[in-house]
Amino acid sequence: MLESLLVPTGIVALAEIGDKTQLLALLLACRFRRPWPIIWGIVLATLANHFAAGAVGNWVAGFFSPTALSWVLAACFAAVALWTLIPDKLDDDEESHLKRYGPFLTTLIAFFLAEMGDKTQIATVMLAAQYPDFLMVVIGTTLGMLIANVPVVLMGNFAADRLPLALIRRLAALAFAALAIYAACQALGFVGGL
Repeated sequence: MLESLLVPTGIVALAEIGDKTQLLALLLACRFRRPWPIIWGIVLATLANHFAAGAVGNWVAGFFSPTALSWVLAACFAAVALWTLIPDKLDDDEESHLKRYGPFLTTLIAFFLAEMGDKTQIATVMLAAQYPDFLMVVIGTTLGMLIANVPVVLMGNFAADRLPLALIRRLAALAFAALAIYAACQALGFVGGL
């Protein structure tokens, strides 16, 4: 059960650094200068988004045999590892017309929409398929989002300019690649099943 919390927390915290939602957090922090409504918007948007993603992952896992699921997860984790190496850019249109709603509602809507189809949402689906306790996965992925985004909101431009984003992207890609290798080893029977 602890693994269902800690692995998703670490994976998403690494994957989120330099992600478009982190750039969005920075933009919102600079625009509104009110960190707590932004942080609460991130929390609620992430919980809603990742709960839905975790439920999908948990549901999809039931359609595959443990071996087939391990192969699917290995391929998906490998794809996300490659995707993580590509730097994200924030689309100005995603946030510009929402700013009139204030910091909380703007953050809630913008974060929920920005996470749709994002690598951390896809990772949540895959992690929920891999680990039996999808609620712990959702809590873990949400904690990972907060670990990566709350400091950006609280410190604004200071933190973002000083992080070695290329190195962090490589570490996140390496973590996803390790999960891909682990899932492949499960499929081959080298390690215990799901």
